[in-house]
Amino acid sequence: MSGNPAFPGWYADPEAAIFQNKYWIYPTYSAKYGQQVFLDAFSSNDLTGWQKHHRIIDTAAIKWAKRAMWAPAIIEKDNKYFLFFSANDIQSDNEYGGIGIGVSNSPAGPFKDYLGKPLIDKFHNGAQPIDQFAFKDKDGQYYLIYGGWRHCNIAKLKSDFTGFIPFDDKVTFKEITPDGYVEGPFMFMRNGKYYFMWSEGGWTGPDYSVAYAIADSPFGPFQRIGKILQQDSTIATGAGHHSVIQLPGKDEWFIVYHRRPLTEKDGNSRETCIDKMEFDSKGHILPVKITRAGVKATPIKK
Repeated sequence: MSGNPAFPGWYADPEAAIFQNKYWIYPTYSAKYGQQVFLDAFSSNDLTGWQKHHRIIDTAAIKWAKRAMWAPAIIEKDNKYFLFFSANDIQSDNEYGGIGIGVSNSPAGPFKDYLGKPLIDKFHNGAQPIDQFAFKDKDGQYYLIYGGWRHCNIAKLKSDFTGFIPFDDKVTFKEITPDGYVEGPFMFMRNGKYYFMWSEGGWTGPDYSVAYAIADSPFGPFQRIGKILQQDSTIATGAGHHSVIQLPGKDEWFIVYHRRPLTEKDGNSRETCIDKMEFDSKGHILPVKITRAGVKATPIKK
């Protein structure tokens, strides 16, 4: 079994992916904002033993990033790996920072600054430019879904990820905020349906949790169905800001998320965990049981 946490250290906001027949997790280094000047990654052959890849990107490579490097999202395209991240925790359009992109020839980095500036550096529709997720639709179009401060936007990425293409109505940033949304968006497809997930509650509190909606389009409309991940007062609190991975070719799913041990009161004391995610006969996500055991060894078949 993997055990939870999956690996030692304070890490949050994990983005899970499968590259080169390995599992990868890209988390936020959970510390005071001024100490969040780099990102680590972790890789595994079977979900149980994880290799740490230290400092795959940092503020030496991203000159405009000064602090608060958060919530990486990664996608592979044309044999390159694009790592989306937010930095500087900007509070208004008058501050410099937002969402940037690193690029590498390897999922282990090192990542260089792809644009030399933020991809998004302003508030659109009230959404703080943080918590980005890169989504590839079934037609091959890539989208960026992002946003804090209880607003979520979707934008159509150019094929080279250097900017955005306006939608047919000439809007570039389309708001898709569902009821209860706070931050941490994630989207996946199953049986032709779009599952949109997000975090709600306060990230430092025990009520942090994950809820979801289902739609026929990545643009919604998304009607909140309910929570599927939350604290268990006998195991951990603050379970949220997650990602999801599907075992290739199978209807087997894992949820990767952070939570706070019962012994910890510091908001930054967050650890990354993995548990199974299952569905009922209607396609609804069953409430996730958070565990200390984690998941069984699951190699990826080549």
